[in-house]
Amino acid sequence: MSQFPPMTSALDEEIARAEVYGLLARLWYAAPDADLLGAFGVAPTEAPAAGAFLEEPWRQLVGAARGTDAAAVHAEYDALFGGMGKPEIYLFGSHYLSGFLNDKPLAQLRTDLARLGLARGEAVSESEDHVACLFEVMRYLIAGDDAAVANLAQQQAFFATHLQSWLPTLCDAVAQHPKAHFYASLAGFTRAFAEVEVQGFDMLG
Repeated sequence: MSQFPPMTSALDEEIARAEVYGLLARLWYAAPDADLLGAFGVAPTEAPAAGAFLEEPWRQLVGAARGTDAAAVHAEYDALFGGMGKPEIYLFGSHYLSGFLNDKPLAQLRTDLARLGLARGEAVSESEDHVACLFEVMRYLIAGDDAAVANLAQQQAFFATHLQSWLPTLCDAVAQHPKAHFYASLAGFTRAFAEVEVQGFDMLG
């Protein structure tokens, strides 16, 4: 996590996609600590995955990380996504897909995860439809060793079913929230990366 290297070859681009999903999962699951913010301090300003469309959103994210500290971004995360009762912004797909938490979209997700041989780890307190958990599944579907599961067809199907329709709404809500600073930049990069993913999947036919 200490470097975000630009990638070139087709294999490297797949590695880069997996690393981006891993980074997004980490940042959406919890506020970055001082070590991760420090990694942004030495990160290249070139986007870590292919696509000039990502360059400016990545530069903005790197700049936002360099312009904050662990305490400030932790407070921002809590203000946006934490607190007692209803958060300012939900990070769960079911909320956007059905209007309710722990609803039918979560049941469908659990069925799909079981089919892929995946399950929530005991140490994970959030439900499987948390955006960070979904990004971690995408990382696995790119970088996993089981070719029957980790392939483009599975990536496309999972992304289309469980992320594509509602992720832009989440990103817009965060980007427009007056309490969002670092996370506004993260939302911008996340949305841009998702658009590149959709374009890539569309090319598969």
